[in-house]
Amino acid sequence: MKTIIIGASGGIGRAFADALIARGDAVIRLSRPDLDLTDEASIAAAAELCGADIDLIIDATGFLHGGGFTPERSWKQLDAAHLAYNFATNAIGPALLMKHFLPRLARDRRAVFATLSARVGSIGDNNLGGWYSYRAAKAALNQLVRTASIELGRQSKLSICVALHPGTVATGLSAPFAKAGLELQTPELAAQRILAVIDALVPAQSGGLFDHHGLAIPY
Repeated sequence: MKTIIIGASGGIGRAFADALIARGDAVIRLSRPDLDLTDEASIAAAAELCGADIDLIIDATGFLHGGGFTPERSWKQLDAAHLAYNFATNAIGPALLMKHFLPRLARDRRAVFATLSARVGSIGDNNLGGWYSYRAAKAALNQLVRTASIELGRQSKLSICVALHPGTVATGLSAPFAKAGLELQTPELAAQRILAVIDALVPAQSGGLFDHHGLAIPY
């Protein structure tokens, strides 16, 4: 299989690439500086480099904290620049990945584009509040995936476009927010679980949001 891992320098991205290489896939790893989610020209160039007839694309990018930003607990902490950056990296960037990479999926067989979202992006599952910009950006990502899946389905009945929640993974992204009682997974375990979910997906599930056990999460 021809596979693309976007965000391959991160903990879970690296684990995806290693696991897929171990099972015999031809893997292309993409990450900064060659691909920058805030620079569409770099996304287009990376897509061109990858060519066509791709079986699997996994977008393992994401932003939760950094640069002085931590997820907001109250509307009092809302900041326009942080909101904009969250949307740029967690929604707009992945949307541009879909723009340039979805046309490169194989059309004569099953092919999958999967992007890592988050359960906290579910509007129906939001019972705690907080994390305004991250929740909103991931909710936007879920809508973008759903919308793109409809267009993709018109072009290829065998193609799948989904958003996946990997659970809490022991990486720099989630480490400051891992709580006692949560199942904290290694990147290797999280990658294995997500790959098992991807392997089991059928075209009728395209456009959905699923957790690392394969269970559907409400939008």
